Amino acid sequence: YAYARSDKKDAPRISIGGRLVADLIAVSGATRVVTMGLHAEQVHGFFSLPVDHLSALPVLADHFKATMSLDNAVVVSPDFGNAKAAGAFARRLGVGLAAGSKRRLADDKVVIDTIVGDVAGRDVIVLDDEIATGGSIVELIEKVKEYGVNSIRVACTHGLFSGRAPERINACADIVEIVT
Repeated sequence: YAYARSDKKDAPRISIGGRLVADLIAVSGATRVVTMGLHAEQVHGFFSLPVDHLSALPVLADHFKATMSLDNAVVVSPDFGNAKAAGAFARRLGVGLAAGSKRRLADDKVVIDTIVGDVAGRDVIVLDDEIATGGSIVELIEKVKEYGVNSIRVACTHGLFSGRAPERINACADIVEIVT
């Protein structure tokens, strides 16, 4: 769903683009919308027609259950905004949860100050909804490495990998796999 990340008014004179696009879809004649991994649940409220919100979490969870031992695993969210989805994913896998304390300095620059939760010596599965420029993922990986983790895997619903994202992510030699 285009503009799903434009779901709040976080500065003066900023439009809520997600609502505009929802209106355009309805006016164009759509009678139902099917989405995958909305950025936030409140986007449902932008629509005046039925919305079916699908999740990739069951498919992603099945992959990790089939390909790795989860005995020492922990799911890590890059930020607290994604912690609810990461928590549901962690419960589905039967593992613990941790999250990065993230501040966004610009559209393509973030800082993760600390990791909240136990990741030391663990097999980390990073879960994010979207990887666009790779900034959050790269910053998170650098931070969790400071805690002495065993391995790092990355999972996301929307793998855009725009701009320099492939080069940035490939430079992180510690990533075992990326699943999208």
